[in-house]
Amino acid sequence: MWLVVPTVRVLTANPGSSSLKLALVASGRRLDERVLSGWDGALHHGLLAELGARWAPLDAIGVRFVHGGDRAHAVRLTDAELADLDRLVPLAPLHQPRSLALARRARAALPGLPTVGCFDTSFHAGLPERARRYALPAEWVRTYRLRRYGFHGLSCAHAVRRTAELLAAEPGTLRMLCCHMGAGVSVTAVDGGRSVDTSMGFTPLEGAVMATRSGTVDPGLLVRLLDLGAADPAELGRALEHRSGLAGMTGTGGDVRDVLAARASGDREARVAIEVYLHRLRRELAAATVSLDRLDAVAFTGGVAEHQPDLLAELADGLAPLGVRVDAARLHRPGDRVISPDRDGVRVLALTAQEDLEIARQAELVLGRRSHRSPALHRPAVGGPP
Repeated sequence: MWLVVPTVRVLTANPGSSSLKLALVASGRRLDERVLSGWDGALHHGLLAELGARWAPLDAIGVRFVHGGDRAHAVRLTDAELADLDRLVPLAPLHQPRSLALARRARAALPGLPTVGCFDTSFHAGLPERARRYALPAEWVRTYRLRRYGFHGLSCAHAVRRTAELLAAEPGTLRMLCCHMGAGVSVTAVDGGRSVDTSMGFTPLEGAVMATRSGTVDPGLLVRLLDLGAADPAELGRALEHRSGLAGMTGTGGDVRDVLAARASGDREARVAIEVYLHRLRRELAAATVSLDRLDAVAFTGGVAEHQPDLLAELADGLAPLGVRVDAARLHRPGDRVISPDRDGVRVLALTAQEDLEIARQAELVLGRRSHRSPALHRPAVGGPP
């Protein structure tokens, strides 16, 4: 007798800093999607109800949160959970308020469906103490719960499974780096499917240079700016979050495409900005490597990795000490793929970021519809039903 397992259909919601991605995911495949620019709360409330009807039947709504605090897993969102997540807004001011607003609107628009919160930080909840601890006074650490949280966990979790699939390997056997390259940039060392080190920290400001975020800056420099009255703490935070990175160095909005275009036209500041961007990212990749006892693979994911193959080639040119090389012909092919030469020991991959598939998978786990030991992953059907 065959046991028929019903298909679980999840509406996934991925709010970004300037967009909202909504998708219908079932059995590890994206069946439909909507991408909205801007942020109009009333529109989103109406659209959620509309999509709830169009994509019916639905089993759950999954909402991406950048920050989940110490939560190690996705959770069903209740009033109490949402109130607790409100307290994390100062740690992720760019994204957290929008996830909270969207989750509340989803619960109001589709009250009969469970709403599940899926957290970028959860993938890093088990970081070893040596990787999560800040060398700060112990009293501060205890009182203010200071630790390195890490981010881009949903992207990393998907990249680990997709890498294992493409390499015909078990995720638990791989020692790899996951490099997410979007507006935000991070590097994570993954050992046997677990995050063991990551470049982002207490907030998403730490680590590599990003579109508008500074990445790691000498704390003494920031103290000096405060002493000089150049900014108050709130102004300093806004500058580091919104007016630094590629944007701050070039006077652009920070979109890497604009910076590359400016470089191509001969702009010196754009040229230097790209050099700094690549140099700092190579340093993060090299630093993460020493958290592993060997390096099997490096997976590049996110919009920049997906759509800027020439920049990815520039990045790889400086990674020879790690054994990382790319094949130019493979680099310019579409889709998820291995981009390193066949003979190389370290396999290098370019992957599309698919947080929506990971959100749906985690929502299924919360609903109890999927075994933790069967993370089957299917290639997404992009742009419509399969």
